Amino acid sequence: FTMEMVGSETESIPKSYTLNMFKDFVPMSVFSETSQGALAMEGKVEHKFDMKPHAENIEEYGRLCRERTNKSMIKNRQIQVIDNDRGVHMRPMPGMIGLISSNPKDKKKPMPVKQSEVKRTRRDRGELEDIMFKLLERQPNWTLKQLVQETDQPAQFLKEILNELCVYNKRGANQGTYELKPEYKKYAEDTADE
Repeated sequence: FTMEMVGSETESIPKSYTLNMFKDFVPMSVFSETSQGALAMEGKVEHKFDMKPHAENIEEYGRLCRERTNKSMIKNRQIQVIDNDRGVHMRPMPGMIGLISSNPKDKKKPMPVKQSEVKRTRRDRGELEDIMFKLLERQPNWTLKQLVQETDQPAQFLKEILNELCVYNKRGANQGTYELKPEYKKYAEDTADE
């Protein structure tokens, strides 16, 4: 099989391929959707073709694949460092999160920031433990989500410290919250008396 291609970027793309046909594969169907949203079955896929560049093009094709892989690994993120009373941490730059929409109504609403897109940096462990004691002194029960927001720390790192310092309430009025272990409550009361 030989492809005829037009354009400047097609020079590095192989033009001669071998087609391997298969009949033994998972059955598939082709569907379409009308402008009204109705689905229709257009046909059934009966043969599968794999394209493999001819031997004389294999090195060129390998180089093309490596270039594509390298391009896909480059991340186009921008990070802005912000100083505040809780220390230095990283946040995405404004406008970097969300999709561009052609609907003018969508442009007025800012896109919500997903938790996974916010990059948090870890504090020193001792410093974070002190902060945790102060928070738990102020309020005895906290959910993980509240503590992540209050401390601006990665949830997994916070869980490690919480497992050492706190008891997780699985039942009762404070279900789903963390509170200081009894041995730390006594220590916190003793230090408050001094």
